[in-house]
Amino acid sequence: MSKITAALEAAVAEVIANLPKDGEKQTNRQRVYGDRAFARVLDLVAPRIRHFIRQYGLVAHWEDAEQCCAIGVHRAIQAYDPSKAQFTTFVNWQLRGELQSLRFRLMTDQRPSAKKVEATTVSLHATAMAADGEATSLESMIEDEDALERTEACAAEHLADNTREALLDAYVAHLREVGIDQLRRRARTQRSRQNDDTSLPRFRARGAIDADELAELEERLASQREIVAHRLNDDLSDMTDDPQERERLRQVAKRAAKTIAKIAQTDERFGGMFERRKPEPRRRATDRVEVEQSLLPMPNPGETRVLVIEAQDMNGMPVMLPIAHEAQARRSRLN
Repeated sequence: MSKITAALEAAVAEVIANLPKDGEKQTNRQRVYGDRAFARVLDLVAPRIRHFIRQYGLVAHWEDAEQCCAIGVHRAIQAYDPSKAQFTTFVNWQLRGELQSLRFRLMTDQRPSAKKVEATTVSLHATAMAADGEATSLESMIEDEDALERTEACAAEHLADNTREALLDAYVAHLREVGIDQLRRRARTQRSRQNDDTSLPRFRARGAIDADELAELEERLASQREIVAHRLNDDLSDMTDDPQERERLRQVAKRAAKTIAKIAQTDERFGGMFERRKPEPRRRATDRVEVEQSLLPMPNPGETRVLVIEAQDMNGMPVMLPIAHEAQARRSRLN
């Protein structure tokens, strides 16, 4: 037995000794000692691993091959029986099996079924020269058919969210302007106040807005915005479980929707939202266009016909009507 084989057997025995027993939890000491022994096993098997990687043609996938070999060594340690064979012999077949499986997964043309049809594995990351002389890869040439649809959907959702936030901001700004105007009017109509000292003259308030009333207004605006935002998301049920309160919130949101619609029609930022022209229906060449039939005669005199009606009196004598008489006189003049 060589020195490497003996060292490998000792390292494997140490790894097996630090494995937890059935039903027991591995201690920290066992975990540390087991990891150190496993690292020594990988160092001793490293030349063999490099040899097998080159033998199976996996140099281009070196890291993946090393990971598979580490998994193979771990499985070999778990299933190793020192009484049947040495670890060097047992681990070789584990490494070969893992590398063969990796090669079949990466290079499908190595399978017998692929060899029958002469299949060839092509890497998507392999670069090739295009007709214009630029280096391209197959991955860059693959077209995603749903990419445009997903991009447009995401862009539409993003624009809708931004528009909704802008409309809510404009609505809150409108309510703030109206509320501040009401507070100013209320401050102007306040009665004159008398100082405690009667010797001083009376004075009138100059229309200053009370800070408490302004803070209360901001609270109402925040609550109003929250109600409208929940209504736009159709989740008013999350705000309250009371049916009456929910109906009140719905009415508030309904009035707010009318105000927002007016803002969207008058604000220049949203002017294009309501000025879209309705599309005209397309007509095919085979479609028949109905023409209204008129009861009046055609304007072309060549196509106009004059009817002469003859009437008879009680004795059977013909009586010329005024219209027929004029028509006969006109024909006589023409002749």
